[in-house]
Amino acid sequence: MTEPSAFYNETAFDKVAINLFHGWGYNFYRVENQLRTDDLLIRSKVGWLLGLARAAVETAESAYRRTFLPPPSRAQPYHDPAAIAGAQALERLSQAIGAIEGQIRALPVPENDRMIERHRQEATTLTRLLAIDHRLVGQAELLRALLDGKDGGWLIEHATATLDALSLLAETVRERQAILFI
Repeated sequence: MTEPSAFYNETAFDKVAINLFHGWGYNFYRVENQLRTDDLLIRSKVGWLLGLARAAVETAESAYRRTFLPPPSRAQPYHDPAAIAGAQALERLSQAIGAIEGQIRALPVPENDRMIERHRQEATTLTRLLAIDHRLVGQAELLRALLDGKDGGWLIEHATATLDALSLLAETVRERQAILFI
């Protein structure tokens, strides 16, 4: 049996990204104009994954509010401050995911003009962007998988780890932006 190519000797992020790329019909052997279009497609899929992660948090938040913040009654006219803080933490988590999703969807791609071609190697830049997009897909899928099906209590308990994952995603977005502004 032949030895697997270096293409399949990848890290966990790479394996997730490669599986998703192939499922989306992505092919690594394209010309510059197609790479530019592929970049848009990949970023829309990353946005989709983050949208699923945000939906999971919003579903958990809704269930948490129904359980821990029932309508006021004479016996209990005020809500428990800890329950309110938990609901607000879930809301902030959802907003943080949405903010990164919006950033990723709005990221620029190099334009196809002579000035850029003169000062920067377009294929090299697009290849570097592909590597960053590769990491974005892996990070977004792992975040989605982490949050999928979790309840509000679990999300509140693990909010710091989730926010750390989001900060890693934000750092990857900043790396991508830096490539275009070099």
